[in-house]
Amino acid sequence: MLFNHPIPAFSGFQWSGRLAPSLRVSEVVSGIQSVVCSIAQDASSSPEQPFYHQSILLKEVIEFLAPAQGKLIVDGTLGGGGHTEALLRAGASVKGIDRDQEARAYAAQRLERFGERFEPVAGRFSEMSQLAQAKQWGLLDGILLDLGVSSHQLDAGERGFSFRFDGPLDMRMGKEGPTAADLVNSWSEAELRQIFWDLGEEKSARKIAAWIVSQRAQSPFETTLQLANGIEKLIGRRGKTHPATKVFQALRMQVNDELGELRRFLELAPTLLKPGGRLAIISFHSLEDRMVKQAFREQSRQEIDRPEWPGPRPNPGCFYRLLTRRGIAPDLMEVQANPRSRSSRLRVVEKINPVIPSL
Repeated sequence: MLFNHPIPAFSGFQWSGRLAPSLRVSEVVSGIQSVVCSIAQDASSSPEQPFYHQSILLKEVIEFLAPAQGKLIVDGTLGGGGHTEALLRAGASVKGIDRDQEARAYAAQRLERFGERFEPVAGRFSEMSQLAQAKQWGLLDGILLDLGVSSHQLDAGERGFSFRFDGPLDMRMGKEGPTAADLVNSWSEAELRQIFWDLGEEKSARKIAAWIVSQRAQSPFETTLQLANGIEKLIGRRGKTHPATKVFQALRMQVNDELGELRRFLELAPTLLKPGGRLAIISFHSLEDRMVKQAFREQSRQEIDRPEWPGPRPNPGCFYRLLTRRGIAPDLMEVQANPRSRSSRLRVVEKINPVIPSL
């Protein structure tokens, strides 16, 4: 982590006589650690309701986004509302975007006590620019994306994401578009092989794609366990990881256009933040993390150079300053408490005034 900027005191935090709010975070992080942990623990310990999700890297998100009274932050992946609740408890106002109606309904109930400071918003995070304009949010103090699928979606068999519980082979985060069953029953063997390899990084992609095409000729795939059990029988099982994991991941990412959503958001994100505003993205897949890392690196480079130029020039596409030079991973304690967090990485940037090239 790179703690280089002043942050405000959280509500309820008392500065000691030798500390002042103008000091940098690196000098006071030990003083606010207990406050951040308290917010995080409280946000994760709300009464259990049907839509369950355990928030990832919650303490780190709070530290970097530095929520406070008067700040407006958009949680572009509302889900179970754990991150949003922690941001609200710290004093910020939050707009929570999600295309999943169940998630919005649950969050509205869970966060009702925060009144007008919280608003659930139907939509995709790639549509954040349009939503901000339509709802007149103005420039934002912070944006959070927690990519991937919530624990509730993974554990609810009827949503079709799980290979542990039987249900329709759906995998849609919303209600629109083709399902995973549509893909496995209609796509060509070459198309299936490609997404299993590209999105799932599945070494047995060719074998699995050929088996799917052969099997669907006899009976179309309709349920999650029909596909998962067939893959397990086909390639066998080694270790704790289910052999259908990567195929299910690839299908989910394709059904929901997850990489396309992220790409479109990253292109417009600099226009959404005010100077000093921060963008925090938690990714779980290497392709997602690579896309975020590359975008942040390119948009934080102050100068660009080409062989035909006499020297470097100011980068007109420099919008950010990196706050994390490497992706932040969860610590051992979090991984032990929540094994699904093990592949997560957090990257954060801060919006700066754009570089104006000299004439």
